[in-house]
Amino acid sequence: MRTSHPKLPYAFTFLALGLLIQAPVLTPAQDHVVPSAELRDATVRQARARKENLSKVEKFFSNPRVEKAVRSAHLDPVRIQKAVPALSDQELARLASQSEKVQKDFAAGALTSEQLTYAVIALAAAVIVIIAT
Repeated sequence: MRTSHPKLPYAFTFLALGLLIQAPVLTPAQDHVVPSAELRDATVRQARARKENLSKVEKFFSNPRVEKAVRSAHLDPVRIQKAVPALSDQELARLASQSEKVQKDFAAGALTSEQLTYAVIALAAAVIVIIAT
């Protein structure tokens, strides 16, 4: 006479499910797609680039000629200086590039004082508009 164990298939099913659930835990840890050292280096490079761009823009807006041009447009240079750090990395990089170009063009004599004033007003207005949105 054969004895039947109706609960035995359920026990095997639960055991198999338990092993399947634990399988990811039992497998050895795999490397990430991007190594953590590479991520750290990229983060450090990005932080340095932001710091350099921030320094360039702050230096540009702290120039006495630039401050005078900003004031002539009835804008507050202090407000602009405070707004600059709130810019995104991309916006800050673009503003740093544009401010460097304006400085170089003015130093080379490619811009008159009036053109410098217009360029500065445009850059200051861009900062205010970006922050306002």
